[in-house]
Amino acid sequence: MSSAVMYLLFMAAGFLAGGAYALWRINRFLSGVLAALAVLSATGAVLRLMEVV
Repeated sequence: MSSAVMYLLFMAAGFLAGGAYALWRINRFLSGVLAALAVLSATGAVLRLMEVV
């Protein structure tokens, strides 16, 4: 189960980073929010990978 959560967090980070990049010219505030969420989900996935959480 933990590995499935890790994969989902990595996928979510990728989708959020792509959305932030695509939204950069339209709305920079929302792009920043998506980038922050991408960083948080990637951090959560790395912590799951290291089995800290």
